Amino acid sequence: MSFWKQLVNRFRDGVGEEIDWEPLLIEADLGLKLATEWVEDLKENGLTRNPEKAEAHLRDKMTKLVRIPPPLPIRQQPEVILLVGVNGSGKTTTAAKLGARYQKAGRTVHFGAADTFRAAAAEQLEAWGTRLGIPVTSAAPGTDPASVAVRSLLAAQESGANLLIIDTAGRQANKRNLLLELGKIKRSLQKKIETVPHHTWLIADGMTGIGVLSQAREFHEAIGLTGLVVTKLDGSAKGGMIPAVRAELGLPTYYLGRGERPEDLHRFEAGSFVENFFD
Repeated sequence: MSFWKQLVNRFRDGVGEEIDWEPLLIEADLGLKLATEWVEDLKENGLTRNPEKAEAHLRDKMTKLVRIPPPLPIRQQPEVILLVGVNGSGKTTTAAKLGARYQKAGRTVHFGAADTFRAAAAEQLEAWGTRLGIPVTSAAPGTDPASVAVRSLLAAQESGANLLIIDTAGRQANKRNLLLELGKIKRSLQKKIETVPHHTWLIADGMTGIGVLSQAREFHEAIGLTGLVVTKLDGSAKGGMIPAVRAELGLPTYYLGRGERPEDLHRFEAGSFVENFFD
């Protein structure tokens, strides 16, 4: 039986078809705000006592909510993706997976190893670079990460790469001083090209559940996110934080990680995500 069907059965009132919808949706990691809104919508449409029709209605609402917007044209080269997130979310591995994916699509990729705090972070990205044939700009541990990001940008320009992926150190969302360092990286890049980074993506561990929403709030306030990549959805993670973040912050999810191999990073697709969520 699917996770969703188990929840529906668990939150039945035990007598009739009435479902206790709000705690059910919260349990599904949709968050209090979105759960409350959707319960009111179910009530207005007279669907609270009909689980099948309620599910169909919620499927439609979720599909419309999480669709990826059409990409904006990027005229400057290289296109720059800045990856941020908390410790252990999988940023460096995701950088490698993205590089492999875009390289396979015909892009010329450059890596920037701006995580100068975690032991062996640069070495990890360099190992991936060697494996994939992607050049890496790195520096000694303790180097100012903003300077590494800028040198990465200059190196990518000089080599003619059309995509630069910058990995940054993990930092806890409630440590304001560490979040402010991300602002320095962004400002330093913009001194070279005003419009970069074109994308600032939060790499979020799907096993964190609705905690991803609080992470997204903090990082969005500190640096201005443009989207999410959700990792580790190959376990028991429900994925409900994806519509929760989209509803509250307007941030789309672009990729889902479901394994360790480069090919295990999948482009987010609203229809299949909703199907997996409910089934």
